[in-house]
Amino acid sequence: MESTIQPLNPIAFSIGPIEVYWYGIIIGFGIALGLILAIRESERRGLPKEIFPDLMLWAIPIAIISARIYYVIFQWDYYSQNPSDIIKIWEGGIAIHGALIGSVITAYIFAKKRNVSFWKIADIAAPSIILGQAIGRWGNFMNQEAHGGEVSRAFLENLHLPDFIINQMYINGAYYHPTFLYESIWDIIGFVVLILLRKVNLRQGEMFLTYVMWYSVGRYFVEGLRTDSLMLTEYLRAAQTISIILVIGAVILLVVRRMKGYSDVRYLDKSV
Repeated sequence: MESTIQPLNPIAFSIGPIEVYWYGIIIGFGIALGLILAIRESERRGLPKEIFPDLMLWAIPIAIISARIYYVIFQWDYYSQNPSDIIKIWEGGIAIHGALIGSVITAYIFAKKRNVSFWKIADIAAPSIILGQAIGRWGNFMNQEAHGGEVSRAFLENLHLPDFIINQMYINGAYYHPTFLYESIWDIIGFVVLILLRKVNLRQGEMFLTYVMWYSVGRYFVEGLRTDSLMLTEYLRAAQTISIILVIGAVILLVVRRMKGYSDVRYLDKSV
């Protein structure tokens, strides 16, 4: 049976010589859905409806560039010897933490230029970001990448996974942990949690900081199962280290903002 298993075609369709990959379609769908949700929520919170479309015009290209830079930095031994490959982003090699860093910096500068609260924008965007990440992981599924270590088919069947997922995890003669699925499920739960927290009326900034902590905790444990981690040292994974730093940093920010009175404004308040 195993010898007859064929992976799903990562190419959705072709237009002449141009091949359109499922990865790009799935990522694009995640971004579009997240943007729609953010626009609708921003209007409810009293922001101009063009805020998020305008922000995305800057954030998306900068996120792609920063995601690539982040990846190249941690693979510098290779790229220092092959500098012409640095721009070959179409061959793979981007990192979500790099994208998040670039996006946050862009959003901060954008908010200052538009004279709106960065924390308000970040709070509104938080559920959209984690939903986009949940959807985006299925692009990794189509490419048979970002998987974990080797497991048995029986292990995957015991997880009650549908055959199309189990079969796609059959790569080069072995089955692997569907870590894309673990993270996607964690992110979907996080999305639901953040949507429910909107009704709690948290202090400004705490929705986004909750997202940072939630995502980082899940990423830390999922990263420990992956086989393609970017490494700081032989044994220290970059994503796990960044996740720990982000959790600690988010907790410190949350406490300091409360102590200093920086977060007296609530999420549901009408202030800009």
